Amino acid sequence: MMDRKLPKYKVEIDYDKCIKCGRCATNCTFGAIVYDREQNKPIVKDTSNCVACQRCVTFCPVGAISITPYPVVYPAHGTWTPYHIRAIDEQARTGRVLLAGTGCDRPYPCVFDYLVWDACQVTNPAIDALREPVETRTFLGRKKRTIKIKEIAEGCYDIEDLPPGVMLSTPLLIEHMSLGALSYNAITAMLMAVTEVGTLMGTGEGGLHPNHYKFKKNIIAEVASGRFGVSPDYLNVAAIEIKIGQGAKPGHGGQLPGEKVNKLISETRGIPIGTDALSPNPQHDIYSIEDLKTLIDALHEATEYRIPVGVKIAAVNNVAPIASGIVRAGADFITIDGFRGGTGAAPRVIRDNAGIPIEHAVASVDQHLTEEGIRHKITIVAGGTLRSSSDLIKIIALGADVGMIGTAALIAMGCRVCQQCPTGKCAWGIATTDPVLSQRLDVNWAAQRVANLLRAWTHDLEEVLGTMGIDAVESFVGNRDRLRYIGPNPHEAQILGVKHAGERIRLGGH
Repeated sequence: MMDRKLPKYKVEIDYDKCIKCGRCATNCTFGAIVYDREQNKPIVKDTSNCVACQRCVTFCPVGAISITPYPVVYPAHGTWTPYHIRAIDEQARTGRVLLAGTGCDRPYPCVFDYLVWDACQVTNPAIDALREPVETRTFLGRKKRTIKIKEIAEGCYDIEDLPPGVMLSTPLLIEHMSLGALSYNAITAMLMAVTEVGTLMGTGEGGLHPNHYKFKKNIIAEVASGRFGVSPDYLNVAAIEIKIGQGAKPGHGGQLPGEKVNKLISETRGIPIGTDALSPNPQHDIYSIEDLKTLIDALHEATEYRIPVGVKIAAVNNVAPIASGIVRAGADFITIDGFRGGTGAAPRVIRDNAGIPIEHAVASVDQHLTEEGIRHKITIVAGGTLRSSSDLIKIIALGADVGMIGTAALIAMGCRVCQQCPTGKCAWGIATTDPVLSQRLDVNWAAQRVANLLRAWTHDLEEVLGTMGIDAVESFVGNRDRLRYIGPNPHEAQILGVKHAGERIRLGGH
């Protein structure tokens, strides 16, 4: 019996328009379209291979190709949906764990969409961001409640015992994405972008290519459970982050399929060509907050206390007390990754079901640390599918000092979110290590688009802060009074610490 994949998309070629140039076949990396030499034209060989990456549609010079959902009608059933039927079919055919890229694609409600913000009217004047300065700079690192100033020479002063920190031109950085999960060109483009804008990007757990050390002032080096590429030179960057968890796969280690481990990745990570790069699920020297403190102290000492050391955790049920322990362990910043966060490869069953939304996690952590009197000691970085500048603004109001993006930066470079990152066949040259495919991504073009995105979101932030009468982003952090909830669940508003829209503010006890 033939055992074929159930098609998701239908590819059609309009031969009345087709000029037989073959660009569609050349650009299709999944084998849906090939060029038939006998018929001297491109043909749809197997529509079940189509992943809707849109490469063929984009590069067809005459618009002869269309991709539509495959017209399969499943019997209507409230329990056995097409999503579940396709998953069962795939696992019955392969007997494997289903891997997926990007973030959770299930239609869960997004809390960001239930939040709106306040604006100035009559009694509290707005700020015109085009004419008056709105400060978007912030710092990554441990904060002190008070500072001591000493005179080092006549008329010259310095600050005593200032913790290590990094100034960011915008409260927005690019989260950890590793070389191997992404192409050399993609990593280079994003590093160029953050350097131009004045912010940071994380290395992921794939180490750092020698050509990328020139960007070290804009790099956060990740120390993950596999310790790939970790060396004294690797730690000589802007900041260091210990990876405990990732939003797309809490409790699960990194996973780079062997198909993507070529010579370049082998040399950077120090592993054999073609072998799966599997990081252990836990850090095997961290089983308690005390163990975590030992590693934080060791990294501080190794870098002579010059740079901030942070800890990345996934947003899980008990994220607030975990964050409290991390602060007390001496971390300079905490990165919290929500369950919609992206990934190069994760078991779909974990990606789509483990963890909690970043909105709930950040609000919980911010309130918990404030109640304990230690919120001022730490920078909170938060991500997990920030889709727009409005999501960035809302996550800052909920308590994050800095937002981080991953998939949004990839989309800026051409990603169509087809979720085929684990295959290494990315037609856009982004999530691949194939040297031929990687060259499809023009580094300078991609870098400029990512830089444009970072700047545009920063300008949006300035505009919105101006409408609220706020002249510095640090005054907006955790300012949940400026948010209102418009969703269906009042209890959710209580968890977020946000009033429901229309709820009156009662003054004087009346």
